[in-house]
Amino acid sequence: MEYAPKLIGAILTLIIGFWIIGLVTNFIRKLMEKNNVDETVTPFIISLINVGLKIMLLLAAAGMFGIETTSFIAIFSALAFAIGMALQGSLGHFASGVLLLSFRPYKVGDLVSIGGGHTGTVKEIQIFNTVLATLDNKRIIVPNGVVTSNVMTNISGQREIGVELTFGIGYDDDIDKARDIILRVGKACPYILDSPQQTVVVSELADSSVNLATRPFVKSSDYWQTYFYMLENVKKAFDSEGISIPFPQMDLHQVAG
Repeated sequence: MEYAPKLIGAILTLIIGFWIIGLVTNFIRKLMEKNNVDETVTPFIISLINVGLKIMLLLAAAGMFGIETTSFIAIFSALAFAIGMALQGSLGHFASGVLLLSFRPYKVGDLVSIGGGHTGTVKEIQIFNTVLATLDNKRIIVPNGVVTSNVMTNISGQREIGVELTFGIGYDDDIDKARDIILRVGKACPYILDSPQQTVVVSELADSSVNLATRPFVKSSDYWQTYFYMLENVKKAFDSEGISIPFPQMDLHQVAG
């Protein structure tokens, strides 16, 4: 019974405190948005403020419950050191998050490909993670340490980007005719820019095909639309013009016994 009022006070402090922290973080978020703060930085700062305020609230609640906060802070510091040693990976992700915000290899809204096969649009850069949204609207959470320790390609970081495409034709097909078809489809594509001019070259004489490569330039936001448009319409044009696209096949011969 002696500790009941303190316990109730501490619980009420936590409940009200978490509610106030929510109001404060929302207010700061709206204030940053109103002042046009970079949307890449906003989630990181909000997460940092949220965590800091919650730690302060827990210390305040502990003091209300009768725990000596001075010694508690000393114990907490020792625990933090021990936990920090055990969670070096998480601290590394935090440091990586600071580096990402400092050097800005990408920002919110960029289409990126991160080592490990993760490709998507950057939605948030948090304290420990980067959040991506894939083309099929899946949410991928990539630790920041993984980002900084792997090769990262910013697909849409430039205003204009080349779309790498390769089309294989048969050895009996007319290379010039196939080149004209690809260029004609590219000219009809609403996303491809006039400059630099699209070209088509023979990139490889493969085992069963002659590979033609092209790299039309588009606005970075139109990358995937162009990629899918060219694949579909070049195939349709090849079919209508009698250009074959080789595929692996096996011929079986029966041996007379």
